[in-house]
Amino acid sequence: MAISCLLLAVGCARMGSPDGGWYDDDPPRILGSAPADKATGVKSKKVSIFFDEFIKLADPTQNVTISPPQLEMPEIAAKGKKIVVQLKDSLKPDMTYTIDFSDAISDNNEDNPLGNYTFTFSTGQQTDTLEMSGHVLSAENLDPVAGILVGLYNDLADSAFRTKPLLRVARTDANGHFVIKGIADGEYRIYALQDLDGNYMFSQKSEMLAFSHDTYRPTVKPDIRQDTIWRDTLHIDSIAQVHYMHYYPDDVVLTAFQEKLTDRYLLKTERKDADRIQVFFSYGHEQLPVIHGLNFNSDDAFIVESSAKKDSITYWLRDTLLVNQDTLSFEMTYQMTDSLGQLVAKTDTIEALAKTPYAKRLKTQQKEYETWFKLQEKKRKREEPYDSIYPAKPLEVKFNVQQAMDPNRSILIELPTPPAIVDTAAIHLYTKIDTLWYRANYEFHQKDSLLRNYEMVVDWHTGTEYSFEVDSAAFVDIYGKANKPFKQGLKVKTLDDYATLFFDISGYADSADVVVQLIDKSDKLVATSKMDADHSVAFYYVKPGTYYARAFIDRNGNGLWDTGEYDADQQPEAVYYFSREIETKAKFDITLTWNLVEKPLNQQKPSALVKKKSSKKQQRRNRNADRAAKMGIEYIKKS
Repeated sequence: MAISCLLLAVGCARMGSPDGGWYDDDPPRILGSAPADKATGVKSKKVSIFFDEFIKLADPTQNVTISPPQLEMPEIAAKGKKIVVQLKDSLKPDMTYTIDFSDAISDNNEDNPLGNYTFTFSTGQQTDTLEMSGHVLSAENLDPVAGILVGLYNDLADSAFRTKPLLRVARTDANGHFVIKGIADGEYRIYALQDLDGNYMFSQKSEMLAFSHDTYRPTVKPDIRQDTIWRDTLHIDSIAQVHYMHYYPDDVVLTAFQEKLTDRYLLKTERKDADRIQVFFSYGHEQLPVIHGLNFNSDDAFIVESSAKKDSITYWLRDTLLVNQDTLSFEMTYQMTDSLGQLVAKTDTIEALAKTPYAKRLKTQQKEYETWFKLQEKKRKREEPYDSIYPAKPLEVKFNVQQAMDPNRSILIELPTPPAIVDTAAIHLYTKIDTLWYRANYEFHQKDSLLRNYEMVVDWHTGTEYSFEVDSAAFVDIYGKANKPFKQGLKVKTLDDYATLFFDISGYADSADVVVQLIDKSDKLVATSKMDADHSVAFYYVKPGTYYARAFIDRNGNGLWDTGEYDADQQPEAVYYFSREIETKAKFDITLTWNLVEKPLNQQKPSALVKKKSSKKQQRRNRNADRAAKMGIEYIKKS
């Protein structure tokens, strides 16, 4: 009797009890439509689709795609147990129309999606039924691009993408997969477009796009697939041979990119810290802005520091009198892009207001002095040593040096403010040989375009002890602050602490163009190496762990991945992923063979690295699986 009650309780829970049973994962069913699905000779611009339960439609503007594209926005709405689509554009004669709802339709209670549903009708005497499918990936990292339009032209000219709306369109799902339906027989070119202005053509650089010079003629033929029927999660019940119509091509892969935004305009100016004014532009330019002070003398007032791309510039105030001035008014003349796309000089009047007023900063300094003075008074009363002079604040230099040093790392030095003095004679590196210390050679230089970053490059000897020492006042900034003395002992790790990783690369002929990057599970760069003349790539001093690898074709030899440009007929630099994870162990040399083009691009990136949104159906299954685990029973997903 007890067992019967338990079985009954579990059975009821699977039907969907409100206090913790299964979530209903049955999607709504279509009962009919007006006009009928795949109807011909249709004259009405209104479509009604009827369901067996109350439904809702998620963001139809973004999720519902109509072909041919509608330039005037249609009205699409869920009304109780039906969906009504009211087209606004005139119907084209002898044209097949498709309304692709993707997974936007779901039931009202449990949000179960109907799935990839497409409604079709024709204004002519026949319905075009050919299809094309494939994937859209991000050109930079091969992640699936969800929600981007994919469309066709039967006009094969390059100019069509700039001058005509796409002929037929679809939208990618969470996996970057698309299916374009209702295609007539013919030859087509295919594009992807993140259509920001709704005109179904590429019209602005901020729109993500993909293009290919390949042409496609869709076809269809009978085919057979094997469908596996599972008795439970471990046992196969049977394998059925299913006949179906296979549409080709079904393996189109487009790599989407965003062009470099070269329009130059001023983003903002700010003075978060009183000692500097920062200026930010949308795009860099070799000619830096010229500043003319209005309420101060700007001659020799600044030390100018710019980013590598020259799109952000910092004007450090040399004079503390100017630092203490709350508002600095000036004219700034800079290069900007006009409405014709040409660079012209523009002058703005700007007031740079310090975020923290001088009076407030002075009050803070006074409180710090009072706290220090009280401490000295207590020391004096206890007859302890005390300071008679308020100490000057030191320059807080960051010395990036590790006690256990990797043989391929440098010592990095970061200053908070521009230096007036850098005394390399006050910077020392000693190496221990037997029991004695000797001076070690190093190369010292500014690390990048910033004035405050320095690097010490050392030819380290593995397994050896070193001492890194910096005297006081080795670094003095423009305000007279000096660093305190610093000393750090370190030991360089031995080769036994690392693995060595080699790749034998094939699938690309020009060795000078291939750059291979070792990355971690977050797709974050760990190390970079170029392929040599014999098509091999080496990574030394690899720490034990799990890694992945990607490569890109460095056309211009700048060592960086570069995007594409449509008008210049330039694709983004090609990216490839090694399809397996790589386990490295200390003392081991690993050699791997890698054919860059052995697998299609959409199958290369390891699943652990792929960033994609889960579908509504998968979210529902995950919820039910979690519920099953909490109930202590097995969850069998539906097919």
